[in-house]
Amino acid sequence: MNKKSSYRFISITLMGLAAIFTTARAAPAIDNSHVRTSSYASQHNASDMVTLVGGCQIFPQNNFWNTPVNDLPVHSLSSAWINSIGRNRGFHMDFGSGTWDGGLIGIPFNLITTPVTAKTVTFYYPDESDAGPYPIPTNPAIEYGSDHHILTINTNNCTLYEIYDASQSSGNWYAGSGAIWELNSNTLRPNGWTSADAAGLPIFPGLARYEEILAGEITHALRFTTNCTANYYIWPARHVAQSGTCTTPVPFGARFRLKADYNISGFSPQAQIILLTMKKYGIVLADNGSPWYVTGAPNEGWNNDILHELDVVTGNNFEAVDTSSMMVNINSGEAYQRVPSPWIGSVSISSDKNVVAVG
Repeated sequence: MNKKSSYRFISITLMGLAAIFTTARAAPAIDNSHVRTSSYASQHNASDMVTLVGGCQIFPQNNFWNTPVNDLPVHSLSSAWINSIGRNRGFHMDFGSGTWDGGLIGIPFNLITTPVTAKTVTFYYPDESDAGPYPIPTNPAIEYGSDHHILTINTNNCTLYEIYDASQSSGNWYAGSGAIWELNSNTLRPNGWTSADAAGLPIFPGLARYEEILAGEITHALRFTTNCTANYYIWPARHVAQSGTCTTPVPFGARFRLKADYNISGFSPQAQIILLTMKKYGIVLADNGSPWYVTGAPNEGWNNDILHELDVVTGNNFEAVDTSSMMVNINSGEAYQRVPSPWIGSVSISSDKNVVAVG
């Protein structure tokens, strides 16, 4: 099956968001310039650094998404992959506040805190979809644009439900594909299966969320797209949807990071937090779309002008990471927790959110 193999732009998205978001960190201003280990075992209880949404951790701390990659070696195909995506092409934060072309900007999510009647969804890729049922709210927030994703977290059992190309007709729900994720588990999709994303990965853990900016740190990798992808995929991706023509297509699951020596001191606080995330946790190729488009959830707190500061960042400022040493088991999202070199990057935001100090 060649799901979502065509070139797709994701610059228009979503429909709205109202969510209760909490983190395991109590203070809105942080200073993480002290030495850490990637497992944080020597200084932190593992759960201390897990971002919570509606009281649910977003996959275990040792999950692929939540593991730093700032000390891992550069991939042997780094230069070729970056050339294929666009060495001189600028980044675009595909999320923000307000609307664009009639819809909110980003991929929304729904939090279920009270019982919702689960719905049967008819998929046109049923052989690679979880049958469900899916707890879809009466008026769910749906991604604006071509992909029409519905992401839902049931906070009662900490389960993530994701649907691609969702639509409703005569009270019935239809979609391309769907995946159900237990958020306390490192379980991956069956090998060769898609999800609500072309790579067979969950979407939600790769979104930049404004509430994390308020907390002072994003503690997971971010999701991005490009328009030339390979006919193979690498761990932890599970599915291929080859697209485009280029010399060295990039596989789903490939992870990149902002180079350590990239100077972020001239950027605004919101932008600096995102850039530090890209240095420490990196970005993961998860779908076909516009090159170097990074996805997030919409929120009126985002400052679109500040997000556009990141347009000056280019592929040349990045390097692909060799994540092979992270893999514990090819059928699990668990990542080995290494003891990396000291991490000295931090951003502290004052109570008025305008003053920044970079460690």
